[in-house]
Amino acid sequence: MFGKRGSFGSGAAQAVRPAAVASSAAVRAEAPPPPPPSSAPANLDQPIPPGRGDPKPRSEEYYDVKSSIFSALIDTIDLSQLARLDLESAREEIRDVVNEIIQLKNVVMSIAEQEELLEDIVNDVLGYGPLEPLLARDDIADIMVNGAERTFIEVAGKVQLTGIRFRDNQQLMNICQRIVSQVGRRVDESSPICDARLPDGSRVNVIAPPLAIDGPALTIRKFKKDKLTLDNLVKFGSISPEGSTLLQIVGRVRCNVIVSGGTGSGKTTLLNCLTRYIDTTERIITCEDAAELQLQQPHVVRLETRPPNLEGEGQITMRDLVKNCLRMRPERIIVGEVRGPEAFDLLQAMNTGHDGSMGTLHANSPREALSRMESMITMGGFSLPSRTIREMIVSSVDVIVQAARLRDGSRRITHVTEVMGMEGDVIITQDLFVYDILGEDEHGRIIGRHRSTGIGRPRFWDRARYYNEDKRLAEALDKAEVADA
Repeated sequence: MFGKRGSFGSGAAQAVRPAAVASSAAVRAEAPPPPPPSSAPANLDQPIPPGRGDPKPRSEEYYDVKSSIFSALIDTIDLSQLARLDLESAREEIRDVVNEIIQLKNVVMSIAEQEELLEDIVNDVLGYGPLEPLLARDDIADIMVNGAERTFIEVAGKVQLTGIRFRDNQQLMNICQRIVSQVGRRVDESSPICDARLPDGSRVNVIAPPLAIDGPALTIRKFKKDKLTLDNLVKFGSISPEGSTLLQIVGRVRCNVIVSGGTGSGKTTLLNCLTRYIDTTERIITCEDAAELQLQQPHVVRLETRPPNLEGEGQITMRDLVKNCLRMRPERIIVGEVRGPEAFDLLQAMNTGHDGSMGTLHANSPREALSRMESMITMGGFSLPSRTIREMIVSSVDVIVQAARLRDGSRRITHVTEVMGMEGDVIITQDLFVYDILGEDEHGRIIGRHRSTGIGRPRFWDRARYYNEDKRLAEALDKAEVADA
């Protein structure tokens, strides 16, 4: 077991994790971090909410023992053989070796302490080191690492500082490199900004020195293991039952939808919810910077942009993807986020027989969403009159769904708005559902209600009747009016 080379069998042919154990030097850089400083930072004034995977206080003796055993492990195992094993086999091999090292060194510790030590070392060698306990928790929405010393999490809409520390910025940089290499990307001084994703679809952004002055900044937008539905959003109070029915019909009857909202407002989650009502027989093509949409239909083609290589060549932009997918016989086109000139191509797709296409963009109101689309097309170099661009928007977009993150951390769908047409040079919209803020309770939580604006027949009424959804639509609007009364 302790032979330096050839100590393992051939094992499974699968990789443990790409670039997880590339070389002895790389793993040495992942050495266990030292114990956190005895005095907490001055602004560490909010307790970390209890949950599975919370970091426990560790003694200096624990870190000394861990460092000694980790060094002995690296001197003992053959990393090239370890890389040939699947994840579970590699974990078992490491655990076996560590157990033997503990016995040889006569280390005295309880079974619980030994299990913690084993798990920490396995995470350092095979996983994402100190991030693993946070990634294991399903109640965390965002993980934000600001250099080696400071890691924040968002739980229940509130951002809090954790006790997670990295050994140094080099260890953090190695973990960032490990993450992005899984999707064929890189992050270094020559390419310091990178978008990537974890195997579960969680979105990752890394910005490295010299752009990040205080060390690598790593941001992970975690996806829940249990995919949210509109029913879940109703339970959370994000939308009313009648509003949920309206959104189901919007998705079902092939309305062209733009989901608008600010950062962290839940745009991608809402887009995932809407796509659940697409018919299973339809061919859907998604275009994203980092693939994170979780469509449930059987006929889905997922496309992802590609950054340039070291020579600055080979880049595939969002616009390239949207233009190409028009040649792939799509029935619906889903764009993860519209942020540039691809807005023009998406509008063209919506207006040329690809009804039911969807996309998200950053804006704080439906009216602002329309203005942003016009601005993105103009900045893309299209020399079109403003009126022509607005006419294209009006003829393409049917519904804008506005999401917002309120000051108490809660997320609400604040508007379901139809694009009606034009009067002169102005785009006319009408709200079907809106969210009114009524006040707040003694705990600072927002109190509000979703209400219908009393529109009897939306513009897409004929489309709903074509899909036999007109009765359900009328019933939802009637119920909303009764509830308001």
